Amino acid sequence: MAKCPKCQYFSFDSGDRCRNCGYDFSLALDLPPDDLEIQRGNEPIGPLGDLALHDTPETPALPLFAPGDPDAPLVTPNATPRAPLAVRRGAPAAGRPARPRPRPEPDPEPRLALDTAEIPIVPPRPRAQPAPVEPATDEDEASGLRAAGIGARVGAAAIDLALLAGIDVMVLYFTLKVLDLTFADVLLIPAVPFVSFLLMLDGGYLSTFVAAGGQTIGKMAAGIRVVPADPAARASERVTLGHAAVRAAAYFVSLAPLGLGFLPVFVGRERRGLHDRLADTRVIRA
Repeated sequence: MAKCPKCQYFSFDSGDRCRNCGYDFSLALDLPPDDLEIQRGNEPIGPLGDLALHDTPETPALPLFAPGDPDAPLVTPNATPRAPLAVRRGAPAAGRPARPRPRPEPDPEPRLALDTAEIPIVPPRPRAQPAPVEPATDEDEASGLRAAGIGARVGAAAIDLALLAGIDVMVLYFTLKVLDLTFADVLLIPAVPFVSFLLMLDGGYLSTFVAAGGQTIGKMAAGIRVVPADPAARASERVTLGHAAVRAAAYFVSLAPLGLGFLPVFVGRERRGLHDRLADTRVIRA
């Protein structure tokens, strides 16, 4: 068996070079073979076998197994133990002595006013009498607005109907021109979509003008205006677009029962037709 002095590889073959690293054995120095100690069977066994339990010049013994009193403490205190640093408190700084606060004087014992002459007599407040409700008239005293007259409303309706009729005729004329038809062929146009378009066009005219300024072109000419039905409303307040659209659509509701929805305009004290009540509006003088 040969041992390579360079890589410490053991080989059982006889040769001039190491089979592991190729080292030439002739270059190695001649060293005496390792002499291993022969074991006799009484040697200590385990990782602490070489550690002696008693002091010797070569190996000192462990502290727990040192000779002496086994009950003696390992650490002998040489002074009074001090408190840990975490609980130490410094001496309070000398400050100015606190001034004693004066004690509040006790309140005098409450005394009951048994004498009726000391009790003030408060007269009862007079109750406010409700204002008498007066019948509605053409002129609203709270807002200073007057309802529009019958003649002005009829004239405004006539002007608006004439304008809408002219707009509808122009739409029909241009539709026939686009389709290359004449007025004799008007029945060839689909009735339902064409009439629906005209109704949307007329309703847009009525609702847009009323929401913008409370007046259509006919109402401008007649000098009347549509305002909210609230008695405290002012003439400058405008009708919302939703109420204006409801008022325009409610014209068909007023026309449905043979035009009876317009009858309160002529005979009623408030002169509000069915379309005005549904839209919560009224017509006043501008």
